[in-house]
Amino acid sequence: MELESWGRLTAEKQPAADLSRDPGKLLHPAEKSILAYGMGRSYGDVCLNPGGSLRLANALDRFISFDMENGELVCEAGVLISDIQQLLFPKGWCLPVTPGTQFVTVGGAVANDVHGKNHHQHGCFSNHINWLVIERTNGEIITCSPSQRSDWFSATCGGLGLTGVLKQVSISLKPTPSSWMVTETLRFASIEEFSQLNGESVQDWEYTVSWIDCRKKSQKRGVFIRANHCTDSDRIKPRNLKLSVPFVPPFSAVNRVSVATLNTLYYAAHKHKGLSKSHYQSFYYPLDNILNWNRMYGPRGFFQYQLVVPTGNAIDAINAVLTKISESGQGSFLSVLKAFGAKASPGLLSFPMEGMTLALDFPNRGDETLRLFEHLDNIVSSAGGRLYPAKDARMPSEVFSDGYSQLPNFMSYRDPGISSGLSQRLMGW
Repeated sequence: MELESWGRLTAEKQPAADLSRDPGKLLHPAEKSILAYGMGRSYGDVCLNPGGSLRLANALDRFISFDMENGELVCEAGVLISDIQQLLFPKGWCLPVTPGTQFVTVGGAVANDVHGKNHHQHGCFSNHINWLVIERTNGEIITCSPSQRSDWFSATCGGLGLTGVLKQVSISLKPTPSSWMVTETLRFASIEEFSQLNGESVQDWEYTVSWIDCRKKSQKRGVFIRANHCTDSDRIKPRNLKLSVPFVPPFSAVNRVSVATLNTLYYAAHKHKGLSKSHYQSFYYPLDNILNWNRMYGPRGFFQYQLVVPTGNAIDAINAVLTKISESGQGSFLSVLKAFGAKASPGLLSFPMEGMTLALDFPNRGDETLRLFEHLDNIVSSAGGRLYPAKDARMPSEVFSDGYSQLPNFMSYRDPGISSGLSQRLMGW
C-alpha cells in the first residue's frame, strides 16, 4: 500500500497487513520490523516505517465494555475518537482529553499522549488511562497501569508506538451534561496580554485556546477563546456543513498573499461578541469540517512545527519565535497558541510541560523552510523547551535528546522488532 502522513511530505509503498487479535502473529520471519498504523494523522514520519512493514490498526475496532455508572470504557486500540464521542456524548459521557481532530485511533492517542484545549485542568490522554495491554513482537503480552508494571505504562504512554503494539485500553470518561459548549471570544494585542487573559481564565474555564497572527512584525495580536460545557440539555441539532478539498492543486494555496489576507479577515471577524454556543464537534475539531484540508498545501506538502517552552521563559521565547517567522516572510495561518498547566503526564516521552505551546503549519519551501526551523530550534532549545514528535518530520537528533531527558531510560523498553521513520532518524533504528 502507498501510505503517507498528514503532512504529505513523503509517500512510499510499504507492506501492510491488518493487525490480528491473536497473539504471537506480529512479526513474520522475513520482515525487518513492523509499526502499527492508525489513521495517518501524524504530520511527520512517526506513523511510517521506511524499509519495514505496517500493521493496520483499524482492524481492532471493537468496543468491549462501558460502565455507565462509573464511566469506564474498555476498547480495542483501533477504535476512533469520533466513534467514542458520537456514541457516548448523547449518553452523558465524553473523553476528558481529545486532540484537535476526532479522526485518530485510541492507539494513536496513547502513543503520542495527545493533549487538548483543557490541559490546565485535565492534563494529557494518559492521565485518564486505567490500564492498557501491549503485545511485543516476541509474543509477550504486557498488561500495565499506573500502579502495576508502572514502568511499562510510563514507557508506552507517549512512547510513539515503539514499546509494543497496543491492543486494548481502559479509559475513564467524564460526565457531561450536554453536547454543546458555551464560549467567549476575546482579542489580544500581545503575548503578555494573552498570558494575562489565560491566567484570568484557567480557574473558571475548562477550555482555553488562541489563534495568533504570526505575520505581524509590530504586534503579536490574536484571538482568545475560552469555553465550558453547557449545563442545559440539547435542543438544537448542529449544522453538518462539510466542505472538501477535492484534489491537490499544482501549487500551494497557502502562500504569503493568502496567509496575510486570511489573517486580517480572521482577526476582523472575531470581535468581542459576549457568550455564544458551539457544538462540541465544531469547538473541539474545527478543521474536521474541511475534508482533506491538507491538500491545500500543494504537491510538496507541509510541515507542522509545534513547540513548548517552560513558563519562566515562555513570553520571551514565543515573542522571539514570532519575530523570526515574520522576518522570514513564511507566515502560518493555522497558528495555535495555548498554555499547558502543571499536571504532569506519566509518559517518559510525553510532550507537554508547564508553559506555552505554539503550533504552526508551513508550506514546504525546501531549504528556505528548513533554515527557518534551524533558527526556531535554537530559540526553543535555549529556552529549555522541546518539539512535539507527533508533528515532526525533520527535528535534529540533538534537539530531540536535549528536550527529552528521559530518552535513555525509555530506550530500554523499546521493542527491537518495531521501528518508524522518526525512530530511525532520531534513535538509530
